Amino acid sequence: MSDALNLPAEMRERAGKGASRALRREGRVPAVIYGGKEEPTPIHVEEKELVRQLMTGHFMNSIVEITVDGKKTNTLPKDVALHPVTDRPIHVDFLRLAKGAKIDVNVPVVFVNEEASPGLKKGGVLNVVRHELELVCEADKIPGEIEIDVAGLEVGDSVHISALTLPEGSESAITDRDFTIATVVAPSALKRSEGEEEGEGEEGAAEEGAEEGASEEQEEGGE
Repeated sequence: MSDALNLPAEMRERAGKGASRALRREGRVPAVIYGGKEEPTPIHVEEKELVRQLMTGHFMNSIVEITVDGKKTNTLPKDVALHPVTDRPIHVDFLRLAKGAKIDVNVPVVFVNEEASPGLKKGGVLNVVRHELELVCEADKIPGEIEIDVAGLEVGDSVHISALTLPEGSESAITDRDFTIATVVAPSALKRSEGEEEGEGEEGAAEEGAEEGASEEQEEGGE
């Protein structure tokens, strides 16, 4: 499971664009906590601390415990709006997590034992179709990542969701098909050489055809 994060916050006294701009000038980021059959709670958080947590790489699939006036609320980040020019965070949406809740999250995949894949050792390339898996997880059992073992894979082999054993408390959100996650494909150099060989074969056949045609013409002329 990804590590839980703690984020201090303060209540927002005023709403609107003007109030939000004023908060940003003070190094704060407007945010809201919603869901859980409760009214939305407008808050603001320190920009530096938010950016630090964003830089961990697992902010979006971590439980974030937000503390406001001593009250702690478990949440899951659902959206971080960034400034189109500076990439600074300008607003965050947090989903309030009820006890025992199940939530949809995107969890990154990592591939292990690549050195034990015959296909990759021969020069094949691991073509990753999905860098993340959409999972339905219990709120307190969100995995930080999903490891996929590629040992034994040959060129042309694929990894499908049905081949994975997901962590306890997690299941695929996509259940109507056995989708592909990654495939070991032939290297482009090999594909090019095969294409060149085919091209040479075609050229050879064309030359032979031309020579045969020329011989026939000469024979007809001799007659």
